[in-house]
Amino acid sequence: MPFVLASASPARLATLRSAGLEPHVVVSGVDESQLVDLPPVELALQLAELKCATVAERDDVPDQALVLGCDSVLELDGAALGKPHDADDATRRWQAMRGRSGVLHTGHCLRDTGSGAVAAATASTTVHFADVTDDEIAAYVATGEPLHVAGAFTVDGLGGGFVTRIDGDHHNVVGVSLPLLRDLVRELGHEWTSLWVAPAG
Repeated sequence: MPFVLASASPARLATLRSAGLEPHVVVSGVDESQLVDLPPVELALQLAELKCATVAERDDVPDQALVLGCDSVLELDGAALGKPHDADDATRRWQAMRGRSGVLHTGHCLRDTGSGAVAAATASTTVHFADVTDDEIAAYVATGEPLHVAGAFTVDGLGGGFVTRIDGDHHNVVGVSLPLLRDLVRELGHEWTSLWVAPAG
């Protein structure tokens, strides 16, 4: 069964490929700013649902496919932090995050375009940040990496050295929780292993 990833995230694509899937990438292009004043967990889930629905209804998506929409936000002090607006915003984020922990929420929405059935859930992982220096923050922001990711950090890239511990699913912090996705696939009546099209790794 074709598997469609409704996300432009290279990290999500790489994670799914390493798990044996070969997704077709179809970017949703939805305006994320249309959802406001929602708790972080709900925001992540509703954005994932919106992306999934937008892509699933496109003419170039197969009639018999699984479409996955995902969205991640970092919860810090009760606020939902997506991608920083600019370098100054990323710097302020890191000044607030260093030496502390936040919760990375990733909403997952899976639709079977054949049956129209939908399964959705959010995975949450606690991320502990190193007490990085101002110089380290400036150097990291200058790379541009934190400007393109939710929470202004990666765990699988240059930001990995600034993450001291993760409580929960590591893959969720990268952008897609494989155990949760397996549960959603099974909820829709499919077998996870039937989606493998290449050896893992």
